[in-house]
Amino acid sequence: MELIKPNTNIDFLGNRHYAYAFTTVMLVLSLLSIPIKGHVHLGIDFTGGVVVQVRFNKPVDTDHVREALQPFGENLMVQKFSAAAEEFVLRMELPSEGTEKLSQRIKELLDNKIGKGSTEIRSLEMVGPKVGKDLQESAIWATIIALCFLLIYMAFRFTFTMGLGAIFCLVHDLTIVYGFFAWTGKEFNLTILAAMLTVIGYDVNDTIVVCDRIRDNLKIMKKRPLIEVFNASINQTLSRTILTSGFTMLSVVAFLVFETTVLKDFAWALIVGIIFGTYSSIFVATPLVLELDRFIPVKRGG
Repeated sequence: MELIKPNTNIDFLGNRHYAYAFTTVMLVLSLLSIPIKGHVHLGIDFTGGVVVQVRFNKPVDTDHVREALQPFGENLMVQKFSAAAEEFVLRMELPSEGTEKLSQRIKELLDNKIGKGSTEIRSLEMVGPKVGKDLQESAIWATIIALCFLLIYMAFRFTFTMGLGAIFCLVHDLTIVYGFFAWTGKEFNLTILAAMLTVIGYDVNDTIVVCDRIRDNLKIMKKRPLIEVFNASINQTLSRTILTSGFTMLSVVAFLVFETTVLKDFAWALIVGIIFGTYSSIFVATPLVLELDRFIPVKRGG
């Protein structure tokens, strides 16, 4: 399916200096979130705490649940888990009492506020601070190792500079997603980490498609300037990029519109990742390879 005419020739790289300015602004804004807003708000998956899933047998407002559980302090988070049923997810710091006493205390407080026998504790999970710290370290190392293997793969299949372009593209996208969560104060948990890993896979696929077309065109357009080869390759893959990004975005927007808070943050991470992932595969990765050609020339096919 071709949305873009085959003879389309948009000068993407001719306007790359505007993209440089926009990319710099977005990265600076994302990094400024650290000194201004502090580090991203980590969920209990990384800091340790308790997650409780509660179900009510009648309609209940989130504020009422929060009021009933005021004795647990200000760090208590209440999120509606399901739009179809009256289910909520409670997140709180690790209490001194055991699991059974905590479950009983929560039920008593909610019954007193909502009504006796209206509350059902469906699940209660505790994450210790050591486990949370281990998860943080594992997540960081998993990302670093994945980027290293990606560089090796891209250098082997295409060129070393294309590998650098793909790595910078991913760092750019993940930095912006991180900045988005820091500025908005949204919780960063394992669900958001899964979204960021999804963004990595999505960006890698998008970048590989463009690089693959560049490799083929380098053999065909041997005597043409490199900028023309890159522009032609981006234009030739433009239909595929629009279709992939568009249909993926439709699915993610459906999560954002119809689901509850638990999945809305996941959807926001994917939306930001898809938008900037599509942008970076055109205006970040390829221009970087073009600039690096002055130092590490791109090999053309024989």
